[in-house]
Amino acid sequence: MHIHSMAGKCRGILCALAMVLLLASRSFAAVVVIDAGHGGHDQGTRWYGLSEKTLTLDVAKRVETILKRNGVTTVMTRRTDKFIPLETRAAVANRYRNALFVSIHFNSTRITAINGIETYYRSDRGRKVAYTIQQSLINKLSANNRGIKRAAYSVLRHTNGTAVLVECGFISNKSEANRCGSAAHRQKLAEAIARGIMRAR
Repeated sequence: MHIHSMAGKCRGILCALAMVLLLASRSFAAVVVIDAGHGGHDQGTRWYGLSEKTLTLDVAKRVETILKRNGVTTVMTRRTDKFIPLETRAAVANRYRNALFVSIHFNSTRITAINGIETYYRSDRGRKVAYTIQQSLINKLSANNRGIKRAAYSVLRHTNGTAVLVECGFISNKSEANRCGSAAHRQKLAEAIARGIMRAR
């Protein structure tokens, strides 16, 4: 085979490979669906005057603002204090072929000494995204790292694409509740979650 012919074929293969990689990079997380946990009559956990449903919506809106500012297409499962069934939340993400679903929550336990941040996933791809978001949160906030964990939460099970659930801290812990009650802290949470999402995409 002539050298020029071989070079032409190699260039063709490289171009095809580059196109595949480009399409693959565009196909994942074309849309980020941000899910503010709880809402309406479902208040989530409540401690020290804080309501989870209010905290999650605040952080979710902050994440949306940051992502949109960086050119990321976003969809919110709720924008107001409204109850949304779990299956409906997943269905929002399932409307899009390659959505990344990120559900935002705050944690609690009767053992009030427990604190920290953890992120849940179900699929292999979800595991990678969960790890990226979790690391971003820990690096930004220097919080207790409770790691990433596989779980079968409804929104993770029913979402067809990649889905993760972030627990932003234990509001049953007095010290952590004080931090989570601060708008400045919630802004840091949102920045870290958004950064993790963008790195994962």
